[in-house]
Amino acid sequence: MIYLSGVVRPDMPAMITKRMRNPPPSGQPWAADNGRYARPEEYTDAAFLAWLATMPAESCLFATAPDVVGNAGATLALSAPMYRKIRELGYRPALVAQDGLERLSEFIPWQDFDVLFIGGTTEWKLSEAAYALAAEAKRRGKWVHMGRVNSLRRMRIAEAMGCDSADGTVLKHDPNRPVASWSTRVNNEPSLWGEGAKA
Repeated sequence: MIYLSGVVRPDMPAMITKRMRNPPPSGQPWAADNGRYARPEEYTDAAFLAWLATMPAESCLFATAPDVVGNAGATLALSAPMYRKIRELGYRPALVAQDGLERLSEFIPWQDFDVLFIGGTTEWKLSEAAYALAAEAKRRGKWVHMGRVNSLRRMRIAEAMGCDSADGTVLKHDPNRPVASWSTRVNNEPSLWGEGAKA
């Protein structure tokens, strides 16, 4: 399992947005976040795609299609026209799962994206519904990622859900936290997949 920092550093992968204004170190794995979560009023599809075109797609794990926090229906609508455009730039498109996606399961365009990003509110992302969606994504051969993972405990929960990667911003606030060791600890002491703690 891979942990992506919210700060670009030479020693670990990063989750990068357009506003961060710096690329990952050469060859370092990274993921592209659309940035709409933090500043929805500033986001445009055109600006996001233009930024992706300047970045190293070959080392990118995935790029998130636009989403609306806590609103699965709005996210599905915004994301739909973007998967193909993201893929044409050489990236693996990601759908950011939001609250209520389980009630719209027949509208999930599984064939259009490669990564299921577990987003949404904290309560929802730790719910049985999110676990079930992650399990379905794994069954379909998709990469699964969890956002806003800022503790080893949450990292273990993500691993128990079957996530391949996770990201968080803890290093923005505490650069000395031993975050780089979380992946090692989780990978060396894995839960029985799907049977981990759900709190």
